[in-house]
Amino acid sequence: MAQASFDRRRINGPEESHPPIFDDAENLFWTLGQSRKARNPTDIRPIFLQPGLIDQANGSAYVETERTKIACAVYGPRQSKNNAYNEKGKLNVEVKFAPFSCGHRKAPIRDAEDRSLAMAIHQALVPSVRLELLPKSTIDVFLTIIEADGMEGCIASGVVAASTALADAGVEMLGLVMSCASSIVGREIWLDPTEGEAQLAKGTLVLSCMPAVNTVTSVWQSGQMSLGEVSECMDACHERCTDIHFVVAQALRDHV
Repeated sequence: MAQASFDRRRINGPEESHPPIFDDAENLFWTLGQSRKARNPTDIRPIFLQPGLIDQANGSAYVETERTKIACAVYGPRQSKNNAYNEKGKLNVEVKFAPFSCGHRKAPIRDAEDRSLAMAIHQALVPSVRLELLPKSTIDVFLTIIEADGMEGCIASGVVAASTALADAGVEMLGLVMSCASSIVGREIWLDPTEGEAQLAKGTLVLSCMPAVNTVTSVWQSGQMSLGEVSECMDACHERCTDIHFVVAQALRDHV
């Protein structure tokens, strides 16, 4: 009877199994007045950047900052499918989460989070791309979030990956767009917050700029912050964007 009930076409698991335990409670016991764990308040996570990862695309980039991993592919410039003539080209940005990217499984359909993330990245990139030189053309930017560690980190890393992929595709731009996130936790400014750190913050801010021409392209803010805190966060993020710009420029030079 035991032989008849045994299914040789399946891999039978053990009789007893336990769910995996993830160590994501690094900030669970943080209290007001304590210093930041693992990093200094003005430190950002290490950045790994690889341009030209996808051969089929005109330009591509992969960026990884610890638990935030994003792949970006750029197709174009190519002729717009719309028959109406337009003196300026069009930049399309689409963001998609992998089903396993978050703590809860993401549905394969696009939702409001995908659209808001794509809108924030599009707003940061548009001022840098010289669309007036590409009449009746379309540039498509596709970002796939392989692993997400907070909305703020996805916006900042997505902007860096998309700008690097546009440069890899040879699209003419005024400058590379860099982005950095910050949060107000207690009385301190924490740069590049993780998802757990952002939940402790009373307000968050993401700054996107072109350090080469000293121009801010986008500011995305949520929560409660005073004007003085906003100004301090912008100054701190702008300083870190200059450091990130050096990393991206070096990666592009090494790829050529």
